[in-house]
Amino acid sequence: MNIRLSRNLAVFLGLIAPLLETIRRWSTWRRDPPSFFDDFLVGGLLLYGAWRVSKNAISGQKFLVAGWGVALGMVYMSFFSQLRMMREGMIDPAPVASEWVAVIKGVGFLIVIVGFITSLRRVSVAE
Repeated sequence: MNIRLSRNLAVFLGLIAPLLETIRRWSTWRRDPPSFFDDFLVGGLLLYGAWRVSKNAISGQKFLVAGWGVALGMVYMSFFSQLRMMREGMIDPAPVASEWVAVIKGVGFLIVIVGFITSLRRVSVAE
């Protein structure tokens, strides 16, 4: 595994996370705007890191690692908060069942872990 995998995962998640969050909170975003826009922030950081790595893998690596670090902190809190909300019987604002939201966040959690780990590996000049 190398920095290219991390970069590709960052592009994927950087595009899909804001899209899914927009669908999830479309009718309720005015109640808690920061929780709507946090995925846009993470998406922007991941896309910026991926862009920097595509220009120069060695100098761009730190930006990609930073984006993954922010994403890891956010998805950790989001995933475990989702599980707590389900345990307490709270309904998610998404147009799908809360269980599906938890599954999607769990898959996202795994993607972020893989992206973060692969972004930490030493980058060779050839990459």
